[in-house]
Amino acid sequence: MPNKRLFCSASTHESWRVMLLLLLLVCVCTWDIAQTEKALVVSRTDARTEDNRGTMGTRSIKKRSTDSAVEVYSVMVHCTVTSRFAHTVMTSKALNKASTSQEIFFEVELPKTAFITNFSMEIEGQVYVGEVKEKEKAKKQYEKAVSSGQTAGLVKASGRKMEKFSVSVNIASNSSVTFILTHEELLKRNLGHYEILTRVKHQQPVQEFQIVADIFEPQGIAFVEATASFLTNDLLSLVEKTVTDNKAHISFSPSMEQQRKCLGCEGSIIDGDFIIKYDVKREKSLGQVQIVNGYFVHFFAPPDLPRIPKNVVFVIDRSGSMAGRKIEQTRDALAAILKDLHEEDHFALILFDDKIITWKNSLTKASKENLSQAIKYIRKLRDNGSTNINDAVLRAVNMLMAGRRNKDVPERSADMIILLTDGMPNSGESNLKKIQQNVRSAIAGKMSLFSLGFGNDVDYSFLDVMSKQNKGLARRIFEGSDASLQLQGFYEEVSSPLLLDVNLQYPENAVLFLTQNHYSQLFNGSEIVVTGRVTDNNLDNFLVEVLAKGPEEDFSVQGKASVMNFDTIYPGQDYVNGDFSERLWAYLTIQQLLENSDIGTPQEKENATAKALDMALRYSFVTPLTSMVVTKPETEDGPEGPLIADKLTEDQRQKAERRGVSVARGSSSRAFKASGSSSGGQFDGSLAYDDDALDLIPDYMDVLYSDSVNQASGIHLRLPLPFTLNLLFFCMHLLFYKFY
Repeated sequence: MPNKRLFCSASTHESWRVMLLLLLLVCVCTWDIAQTEKALVVSRTDARTEDNRGTMGTRSIKKRSTDSAVEVYSVMVHCTVTSRFAHTVMTSKALNKASTSQEIFFEVELPKTAFITNFSMEIEGQVYVGEVKEKEKAKKQYEKAVSSGQTAGLVKASGRKMEKFSVSVNIASNSSVTFILTHEELLKRNLGHYEILTRVKHQQPVQEFQIVADIFEPQGIAFVEATASFLTNDLLSLVEKTVTDNKAHISFSPSMEQQRKCLGCEGSIIDGDFIIKYDVKREKSLGQVQIVNGYFVHFFAPPDLPRIPKNVVFVIDRSGSMAGRKIEQTRDALAAILKDLHEEDHFALILFDDKIITWKNSLTKASKENLSQAIKYIRKLRDNGSTNINDAVLRAVNMLMAGRRNKDVPERSADMIILLTDGMPNSGESNLKKIQQNVRSAIAGKMSLFSLGFGNDVDYSFLDVMSKQNKGLARRIFEGSDASLQLQGFYEEVSSPLLLDVNLQYPENAVLFLTQNHYSQLFNGSEIVVTGRVTDNNLDNFLVEVLAKGPEEDFSVQGKASVMNFDTIYPGQDYVNGDFSERLWAYLTIQQLLENSDIGTPQEKENATAKALDMALRYSFVTPLTSMVVTKPETEDGPEGPLIADKLTEDQRQKAERRGVSVARGSSSRAFKASGSSSGGQFDGSLAYDDDALDLIPDYMDVLYSDSVNQASGIHLRLPLPFTLNLLFFCMHLLFYKFY
């Protein structure tokens, strides 16, 4: 025992280096590498060696097999879009050809903006269907299952735009299982198009593979494009696209041989994102107002509007935490953004750490000479000091107010502040609530605040609430080689305001439960969507009017809604049932209620949350307030615990990324999972450890780590610093356990 303590407390620098190296080697060597699939993981564990306490992510060591015991013979994705509302069904079928029962894992990725609406498993004619419940009730059911040693499923973040849904089920010998996941969302127009993103990543070719999208747009389809990151010249010809005036059909269905990376190879080339982009025809200034089955929806994005001049103050964090790559990327992005300013725009630059520094003390016209000088100034941007967000934003507000008072800017122009920061305020006012109050009071509804949170050290929820309180929005900027492009991309979205103070008005006695119908601005390439329930049967009097401020004069347009009969427009065609208009209304209402629940008075927040919860339960949407519970079939060892599917908030996603991991709910998930890609494919394994040592693992180790890194050869693990430290602490626990 003394010798062991002497080893663990070695004081020389070289001894510690040796010990840390040994610890890291111990951790790396324990990874059990096995082939899996990303978007669909189908793998097995022999029931005879299965720990009866759980399945997916449990304490037992699980080796995922790549042999022919489990055959995935069908993977299908069918997306139907009706008037921008997307209904996607993801189906996978697998057969257990082994002589013993096997554990089959199923993983799919869906856009983080989508709501899961249904999940089912069909096993030997028996269907197990998910039920949406209030999150707290689902949590109690989950905890009850965990306390009895059973398992549960999870949803975790997957990259910037997606989240991963995972389940597992034990299948008897020579039995099959069909997994079906359904999700829905209202497609958002961005930079002039809508996007349907399908992530398809499977390791082995499958007998039946198909991606199908049917788009129904009564307004008319302007264009449709279909691309994929994995499309070769040979596969490109397999993308079939049929487009008529108001509908489009896109399909991609390669054979097993066409899915292979090469002739005779086992691996599949289907690994990446399949993206469909489209837009609709826009001929009327009013937009299109559809009435379908008692609900109306108004799409407003008039064509050919002149842009409104803008007055923008860039508030840039240059504190010490911005050192290195961040400050370099910020310089590059700002230089590109400044070049994009129009001559009628006005701008200002504010740099801040613990001090507030302005390039000039007032707004400056975006002339070529001024922009050239500003770019030279930005090129000298260096990091220094701490972070005083409060005073920096207030200085920006004062500059815009002064520009108005002194009539230095056009009367019809848009005032905006773009804040970029990567950390928490630690100089000047540091109380987050107080900063929000100060900024809201100073702005007083007279300008928009857009906040960009760079990296994971920033409190995104703080920026998000502060922006929403001031007619703006927040966006996360992820650290990476494309951070500069992310910054430029966000600016492009808000760089061209077309209308200000947009009011969309409908007959008061003819509509109920109206979604938001006042917007502070309409940007080029975007779209305003308003929907509600129609109560007046006399639809001839359903008059719609839009009022707004344009660059030179007020914008005003009015017209009547048109009743849509989809059976007439699309005879013999299937679309998202007859209730798509109602579900579109429900989706948008819930989204807006959730956004508003972050702002307003405590009573307003409570009311918004209660209404969003009620609607989510009524329409079976998995939201941050609800969970989907699936009771799994019984096994030889008795009943299985339920699957719990949650909806992650952006704040939860960020907290997971701060640890370099994705959080897995429940103490039953104390497994480590790493995934990477090599020339031989992906690997997926669980960290092996002695079951008796489990009690030594602290709660903060209850995580799943998921990452994929493509390398030309060999396997490469990218371990973020927090994850690496946690891994080392975990190994130390194991070593101490073995020593003592």
